[in-house]
Parts: sequence; structure tokens; C-alpha cells
Amino acid sequence: MFLTIPTLMTWTRIVAIPLIVGVFYLNIAPAERNLIATVMFVIFAATDWLDGYLARKLNQTSSFGAFLDPVADKILVCASLLVLVHLQRADVFVALIIIGREIAISALREWMALIGATKSVAVHMLGKIKTTVQMVAIPFLLFDGALFGVINTHLWGTWLIWISAILTVWSMIYYLQKAIPEIRARAK
Repeated sequence: MFLTIPTLMTWTRIVAIPLIVGVFYLNIAPAERNLIATVMFVIFAATDWLDGYLARKLNQTSSFGAFLDPVADKILVCASLLVLVHLQRADVFVALIIIGREIAISALREWMALIGATKSVAVHMLGKIKTTVQMVAIPFLLFDGALFGVINTHLWGTWLIWISAILTVWSMIYYLQKAIPEIRARAK
């Protein structure tokens, strides 16, 4: 199941990263760069929902796809956050919280898989809400202007990315609390 339609869509999120970053090196007006990067991010982020839907609909789910999907999401989010920090549109503290949590929880899940306790750190609704808020905040910050001449995307994006950071910490605490009984049981 390495080259199914859903898996190929997941790969596009990984391929998108240098494209989104590269937009900011184009010799075009900043507003055009912002718009192109925003549209690209939204399209590629939408493949996250679409690849899962198609995998179920076409009966093309696989363990490789289940592994690659969250990795693609994390890389896309982390790379976009680094761009936003570089452009001074996101606070480095927010990026450290989000990226640090992703590394910590990925390591925790890997360890829990090694000891046969993956169910205790399975994806929870809190993690999905956190991801959704991030996927709205990032394009707002990439756009960095007045959407439809009315919505101050920088202001809304800043609020949303901070809310996302709070949800990030909250979800990390949740996953750690779920893992602690297993950790204690293995330490004896």
C-alpha cells in the first residue's frame, strides 16, 4: 500500500514544504508571496482530511499510511511555524511549545508501541482540536493581511496560534497522564 491514492496525497504534504518555504524567496510583492503560500498551505492541509476519507472509502488503509499521515502533518506544521518565526509573525516561544510537544509525544508513542501499550496514547479529540486550531492559525499568519478587506488575519492568527499552544500543552498533559500507569507498571 505504498503507492495508493491516499498515500500519494500524504506524500504531497511532505513535498509541499520546500514549495511553501520557497515562495518567500521569490522576487514578487510580499502580498503575492503571502497569498501564494496561504493558498498552497490550505490546499495541502486539506489533503489531510481527504487522504483519510479516500483511504476508508477506497478500502486502501495501510499501516504505512497510518504512520506517514501524522508525520506529514507534523512536518508541514513545524516547517510553517519556522517560516512564521523567521518572518516575525509567530513568537519563537509558541513554536518551541508546539514543536517540542510534537517531538515529545512522537517519542512517547514510539516507546509505548515498543512496550505494546499504544492504546493508552491513541489519538484523542483534544489532539484533533489542537491540530484544527493550528491549521486555521497558520494560514491566517501566512496571509498576514486584511482578508476580504475586513478580517485582520495577523490578529486572529496570533490569537489562534496562542490558543493552539495552550491546547498543545493540555493535550501533552493528557497523553502523559494516560501513559503514566504503563510507565509505572514497566518500571517495577
